[in-house]
Amino acid sequence: MITQNKRLTGIMLAVVLILSIPFIAMQFTSEVDWGLFDFVLMGVLLLSTGLLCEFVLRKVRNMDYRIGLIALILVVLFLIWAELAVGIFGSPFAGS
Repeated sequence: MITQNKRLTGIMLAVVLILSIPFIAMQFTSEVDWGLFDFVLMGVLLLSTGLLCEFVLRKVRNMDYRIGLIALILVVLFLIWAELAVGIFGSPFAGS
């Protein structure tokens, strides 16, 4: 149980650390222009990805299924991230 709580704490810290990168970059350049909505959306996306991976680690016992499901979760994360960042699919979510 203690290890699982440490993983949850690690997930939270990782989300904060990743979100601090654009926040710090905004202090030094005008090329990074995130608003509150961008931080909230990316925070939800990162946190939900981390929690889904944690759920898979807790519930799925077969290592091959674990690896496959976590890989699928990460692929979905990167596709959503790429769509929101540059609109690779041209959906209205990216502002295209």
